[in-house]
Amino acid sequence: MKIGIAGTGRMGAAIGERLMSLGHELAVWNRTAEKTRPLAAAGAKVAATSAQLAASSETIITILTDATAIDAAYRSKDGLLSGDVAGKVFIEMSTVRPETERALAAAVRKKSAIMIECPVGGTVGPARDGKLFGFVGGEAADVARARPLLEQLCRRVEHVGPIGAGASMKLAINLPLLVFWQAFGEALSICRSLGLDAARLVDIFTDTSGGPNVLKNRGPALTAALQGKDVGPITVDIDAMRKDLRTMIEEAKSFGAELPVTASALQCYDEASRDGLGKGDITAIPVRWMKKRG
Repeated sequence: MKIGIAGTGRMGAAIGERLMSLGHELAVWNRTAEKTRPLAAAGAKVAATSAQLAASSETIITILTDATAIDAAYRSKDGLLSGDVAGKVFIEMSTVRPETERALAAAVRKKSAIMIECPVGGTVGPARDGKLFGFVGGEAADVARARPLLEQLCRRVEHVGPIGAGASMKLAINLPLLVFWQAFGEALSICRSLGLDAARLVDIFTDTSGGPNVLKNRGPALTAALQGKDVGPITVDIDAMRKDLRTMIEEAKSFGAELPVTASALQCYDEASRDGLGKGDITAIPVRWMKKRG
């Protein structure tokens, strides 16, 4: 297929690698052009504008920072929807509020194109291996049209409802994970005085009922962080997760709910960012708290 990706940050680039490994013809666009260079070096075509990306692609995947970035990519003068996109398929993978996806889907429909949303669970490793978890929102017929491609990217594809449902589900599954990183730092502060080896400590937590799957996947990086060593390539940075935490709180407030634990976690993430850790790996959250309170 001729596939375009708008947004070639860590996840967009990893998804692009996956698609090219399967033989798809890939075109890419990013507001910061230098972020397209690794994929261009691997054989992807670089579009000068998002409009050009849409014109050259049958299916367009967008994975962007926030609602503002979505608006710029889709609705600007040279945006994805500025030309004739009738019949094309848009797969929107950003982590944003449901209302953002619903408004965008309406704009796409006005251009006689199709849009589904599919924010994903997983980081760059699963993205490269086609092992993401897709949370899909959209009309059944539209989802069926996109499913063959989604199944090349995801180990599991769950159609959870109409447009907006995928966004809600993604925020929900990210919430306990992000709270966990702070809670884990608090747990480590309790047992820090025991002087246990970092690898042993992580292994103990991983083998308990309180240890989520992320410890199995990120255990080596977490151990390195606890030892003060390089954690390797950053897969998720703290500032990006601060954005997600704020989005969760905003979404809950929109229907009268409160998220007190999430709000407290956000305060701790904000502190970490002010301490200069915002672009650092997520494993810095528990390590910082353990050292701060130890």
